[in-house]
Amino acid sequence: MITMLDVSIRAGVSKATVSRVLNGTGQVKKSTRDAVFKAMDELGYRPNFLAQSLANKSSNSIGLVVSNFDGPYFGRLLRQAAKLIEASGKHLVVTDGHDTPEDELQAVQLLADRRCDAIILYTRFTDEAALMALFERLPVPVMVINRDLPLARERCVFFEQQQAAFDAVTYLIAQGHREIACITGPIATPTAQARLAGYRQALEHHQIAFDAARVAHGDSSVPSGYHGCQTLLNARVDFSALFASNDDMAIGAMKALCQAGKRLPQDVSIFGFDDEPSAAYLQPALSTVYLPIDMMIEAAIAQAFRLLNGEEVQPLTPFTGELRLRESVAPGPYAG
Repeated sequence: MITMLDVSIRAGVSKATVSRVLNGTGQVKKSTRDAVFKAMDELGYRPNFLAQSLANKSSNSIGLVVSNFDGPYFGRLLRQAAKLIEASGKHLVVTDGHDTPEDELQAVQLLADRRCDAIILYTRFTDEAALMALFERLPVPVMVINRDLPLARERCVFFEQQQAAFDAVTYLIAQGHREIACITGPIATPTAQARLAGYRQALEHHQIAFDAARVAHGDSSVPSGYHGCQTLLNARVDFSALFASNDDMAIGAMKALCQAGKRLPQDVSIFGFDDEPSAAYLQPALSTVYLPIDMMIEAAIAQAFRLLNGEEVQPLTPFTGELRLRESVAPGPYAG
């Protein structure tokens, strides 16, 4: 078995220098690093990173927990996280929170047990008390995405969900729509609740009565948008516009509306949320809310590194959405 000592002899350096090269610590000249890596390659040496992490109480890695691995939204998040963390010289370790609070917390503990230097948790379900307890219990810094934690603003990166939904529905109202339906995401999640609250707030702000019959509940998937829209159509409630809490459900709803003989956007206007890559290529192209997930994960990683380095940190400014206006919205019955 080839050892670190063998590498040091082949490279003509000390064993401690080989250790510094592998761990990325201390000042090592480029020529020395190159000699060490050349010796490793010639000898076929592969370092035992598990043993190193146990000895050093560090794995030189950053852990990331996401709700699931499905869809372009989390694809954007993962690509940006991988790029930034690899550029820092660390490794990204990703696991799935499976959309339950128990699994999210278990995933975080798993990453802590693997000696990740810091952990970033994208959470949909874990409540505030459990997150605060997590900060106290774990020996490594934890950053949370997608949750506003008033008692730990320096540990969270969040998006103004309610304001973005308010802006989207307000735009529909400004276009002359008053009978506006809504398909929510999983209503047990803070995200879905905030987007529904923004929908209701916009109606109230413009003195439009809220009608529960115009609200269907989905699970953020394309089929749930399709079935949710069918529920609205079968209930025979009037609506000239539909606000879907994400683009996938908007896509499902568009299919249901077309099958029902509705013209888009002449008979029914559609507004989505998240600005998936496919949104601009639908027919009609989908108006939606752009959510800056790339910048949010970048901010979370930067704050995690500050915490890891023992720096003083300040609360991060909440992120806001941007309306991407396309062809899926037409003037409504009350347009001036």
